[in-house]
Amino acid sequence: MQSLSQSCQGLTYTVKWMFGVPEALNALRNMDIREGSSIQVIRKYQDCLIIGASGRRIVLGNEVADRIQV
Repeated sequence: MQSLSQSCQGLTYTVKWMFGVPEALNALRNMDIREGSSIQVIRKYQDCLIIGASGRRIVLGNEVADRIQV
């Protein structure tokens, strides 16, 4: 298991667990990102990454991606 920020570009992962501020977790769950969902890492940058989940493209900062374990 690793944090999403440490994942490889172009691969698809399954979310194992998430932790953090309840408001941030609710926002992620509203975008259908929750435990058991699949996330594709589309592009990695130095301080953020672009993911694909449930037909959406979402930009996450590394501070948020560090709290998502895949």
